[in-house]
Amino acid sequence: MTDIRRKPRHRRRRTAVAVGVPLALTAAGTFAYGTDLGLFGADAQASASAATAAPAWETATADGFASVDALGQKGTYGGRDGKTVTVKTLADLEKYATAAEPYVIVVAATINMNPVGKEIKVASDKTIVGSGTSGQIVGGGFFLGTGVHNVIIRNLTIRDAYQGIWNDKDHDFDAIQMDGAHHVWIDHNDLRHMADGLIDVRKDSTNITVSWNKLSDNNKTFGIGWTTNVVTDITIHHNWFRETEQRNPSTDNAAHAHLYNNFLEDAAGTTIKSSYGNYSRGRTKMVLENSYFQGMNNPVTRDSTAAIVQKGNTFVATSGRNESGGTAFDPKTFYTYSLDRTADVPALLKAGVGPRSNIGTAATATTKAAAATTLTVAADGSGQYRTVQAAVNAVPANNPSRVVISVKPGTYRELVKVPSNKPHVTIQGSGASRKDTVIVYGNAAGMTKPDGSGTYGTPGSATLSVQSDDSQVRNLTVTNDFDESKHQDIANQAVALLTQADRIVLDGVIVNGDQDTLELETAAKDKLGRVYISNSYITGNVDFIFGRATVVVDKSVITLKKRWNGTSAGYVTAPSTPANRKGILINRSAITGDVTAGSFFLGRNWHPGGDTTVDPQATVRDTTLSAAIKSTPWTDMGGFSWKDDRFAEYRNTGAGAGTASTNRPHLTDTQATGQEVADWLGDWTPSA
Repeated sequence: MTDIRRKPRHRRRRTAVAVGVPLALTAAGTFAYGTDLGLFGADAQASASAATAAPAWETATADGFASVDALGQKGTYGGRDGKTVTVKTLADLEKYATAAEPYVIVVAATINMNPVGKEIKVASDKTIVGSGTSGQIVGGGFFLGTGVHNVIIRNLTIRDAYQGIWNDKDHDFDAIQMDGAHHVWIDHNDLRHMADGLIDVRKDSTNITVSWNKLSDNNKTFGIGWTTNVVTDITIHHNWFRETEQRNPSTDNAAHAHLYNNFLEDAAGTTIKSSYGNYSRGRTKMVLENSYFQGMNNPVTRDSTAAIVQKGNTFVATSGRNESGGTAFDPKTFYTYSLDRTADVPALLKAGVGPRSNIGTAATATTKAAAATTLTVAADGSGQYRTVQAAVNAVPANNPSRVVISVKPGTYRELVKVPSNKPHVTIQGSGASRKDTVIVYGNAAGMTKPDGSGTYGTPGSATLSVQSDDSQVRNLTVTNDFDESKHQDIANQAVALLTQADRIVLDGVIVNGDQDTLELETAAKDKLGRVYISNSYITGNVDFIFGRATVVVDKSVITLKKRWNGTSAGYVTAPSTPANRKGILINRSAITGDVTAGSFFLGRNWHPGGDTTVDPQATVRDTTLSAAIKSTPWTDMGGFSWKDDRFAEYRNTGAGAGTASTNRPHLTDTQATGQEVADWLGDWTPSA
C-alpha cells in the first residue's frame, strides 16, 4: 500500500519525509482488490504489533516544522526512548534535564528558580511535561544551546521572572530561549510575566513548532531571528497572545514562518497596549492563515524586503498597519495540517490553550511502561475468557495504556460494548483471515428491550459499540443479522458497528448489515470524533455509512446489497456532519455489488430531527464506482436540499463515474488539495 499522506519534501534539505505515516502502511505492499471478501493482496492477519503502553502524552510527536526530517533528526519526539522520572525539586529537574541520556521528565510541583532568572540548560532528547496543572516553573526557565535537538516542553506554567522594569534591558530572563537548537516543540504551556521574552528562537534555531500556548502579560513576547542567515523554519499555531505589547511574534530572516489559527487580543481598558502583532522582518517568508486579531494596533506589518501572504484572517477593532505582499510558500509541501474556522478561534483557544489536567498525570513510575497487555478470548475455553465482553469487562477503568483483546477464530453471538472510560482497547481477531473471527447479533432499532423499558433505537441496536478514545478493531468480522423480511412491522435500522469516540482505527475488518450498517458518531455533538477505516469491507443498502463523525474510508471495498424484497435501491452515505467539521471521505476505494445499474445514490444529507445547524459532508475521490451508482449521485433527505450542504467527487473511475455538472459537483485540483486524508485526520496519526 502507498502512504495515507503525501510525502512532503523539504526543498532546502535532502531528506524526504512522510509525516505521520503509520509504520504498518509504509511497510505494506501494493494494494489490490480481490475477487471476494478475502483478498487485499493476501488476507493475512492485521499487522497490529503490540505497541508500548506508554501514555499518549509521553509518546506524542510534534506537528508542523518540528515534524520534518532534517539535520539528521527524524521529527521531534523528545525523551520517549528513555526513562520517565517525576521531579518536584530544582535539583532533580536540573539533573535530568541536563543529562546526556533521553528522559521524560514529569514536573509535579511548583519549582522556584534560584537564583531568579536561572535558565536550565536542557540537553537533547528530552520531554519536560507538567503533571496536570501542577507543574510550574517560577522565576526562570529553560535554555537550549547550539546543537541541542529533539526537545519537547509541554503542559507547564512558566512565570514571574519580572523585575519591575517593563522595558528591561538588564535582565535577560526568558521562559524558553534557544540559540542554534533544532527540532523543538513547545506545546500547551502558560507563559507569562517574564523580565524578557516568553519565547526567544534565536541564532539559526530551526524546525520549531509552537502550539496551543497562552502567552500573556509581557512586553517583548516572542522573538525570532538575531541572525542574518535565512535558515529558521517555524510553525506557530493555536496560540493565544493576550495583553502582550510587542513581538507577537517578531520574525526576522526566517526561511519559512507558518502562522495559523492564532488569537491576538488587546483587551480594552487595560494598562498594556499593543505596539504591533505579527511582524515579518528582514527576508522572512511568512504565511498567515485563519488567525483572529482583536483590538490590536498594527496587527500585521512587514518590511519591504519581507513577504507576508494572508489568507482567511479576521480583524476586529484593530487599527494601524495591516499589510501583506511578496511571495511566500505552500506549507503543505512540507507537512500536512488542518485549519479551524477563523470565527471559532477565540472560543476554541480560550478553552484549549495552556496546561491540561489530563496530560502528564499518568507518569508516576521511574521507567517506561511495559508492552501492551494482551487478553485472550476463545469460545472453547482455551483462552482467558469465553466472550469478548468478558475480556472488555476485565480492562481496568481509565487504563493508561493499550490493552489488546486477542479473539481466537470462531463465532461469538454476543453484544459487545467498550465503554468510554476504557480507552486504548484493541479488539483483534487472531485468525489468518478476517473471516475467521465473527462477532454477530441481530437487534434492530424497533425491537423492545428485554426489560420492557422501550426500544433499542438505532445506536442501541449495535452488535459492537466502541465508545472509548484511541481504540481499534482489527482482523475480524462484525455483523448485524437482523432479518428485515420477517420484521417489517418495526423500525429496521440495524447497526453492526457503532463508534462514539475520537481516534478510532478499523483495519482489516468486514462490517456486514443492511440498513445503517456502520454508524460513526462522536461522544457529543460538540466533540470531535475521528475514525480511520482501512483495508476493509463494508456491506449494506440504506444509509449504511452514516453519522456525524469525521471519517476516512481508505483503500476499502464498499459492497452494495439488494433490499429485503430483492429490489435494488439505496444510499451509501448519510452524513450529519456538524458545521465546520469534516464529514465522510471515501478515498482510493471501490464501490460495487450485485445490484441493478443506476440504483444507488452515493449519499444523502441527514439533518437529524430537522437540525438546521448541521452541514453534512461527503467526498468520494480516487475511487472506482460500479454501474450501480446513479448519474446524479446525491439526493435530498428530510426536506433539506443536498445542494445546500457539502457533497463532491474527485477523479473517480469506473462505469458509475461521470462528468462534472450542477447535479454532480467535482472538486477542482486546487480544492482537492484541501480534501485529503491528512485534512480529515488533523493532528492525529493512526498507529499500528
